[in-house]
Amino acid sequence: MDGTYLADGCPHAATSRLWSSWARLRTQVERLTRRSDGDDLLQDAYVGMTTLAEPPRNAEAFLVRAAVNRGRDAYRREAVRGDGQTCRDDRARTDDLARGPAPDPIACLRDPAPLQDEIMIAHARLDRVRDGIDRLSPRTREIFLMQRLEGYKYREIAERLEISQSAVEKHMAKAMTFLADWTEDW
Repeated sequence: MDGTYLADGCPHAATSRLWSSWARLRTQVERLTRRSDGDDLLQDAYVGMTTLAEPPRNAEAFLVRAAVNRGRDAYRREAVRGDGQTCRDDRARTDDLARGPAPDPIACLRDPAPLQDEIMIAHARLDRVRDGIDRLSPRTREIFLMQRLEGYKYREIAERLEISQSAVEKHMAKAMTFLADWTEDW
């Protein structure tokens, strides 16, 4: 945010940038939370952001993280309280006070699996990451794969490759920075 504020405390330049990228932010939140209420989550996060004493350095990142956290909280609440959408074979069941309302028959038809286009997008992203990993230097790639795929700790990698732990950290930082740039907007 650029720190330029109107009299009411609303950052005008940063707000216009946020509104122009709102659809992209909503898509990102919905993808990360697997929920369809991304607008509501972002709106709640935006309201929370406007009450902060000091604006965040990166408003978009703050909004996405806050909205994802709100989505996770909602998911946990729904899991604990139940969303009333249980699917059982209760054909003969009727509404009565002892048992509560009958389950929603439409809820039983929902498929929790991702949509085909989501699967295709995920495969494309994975291919992009693979290409990026292939573009790393051999040593950086080896260290990255040892840590991320094989689960070695930095100390263990340093011992196995007979290098310093600091060198391992530098290789990992180099790999993560490159891959973040390589997969940006994917």
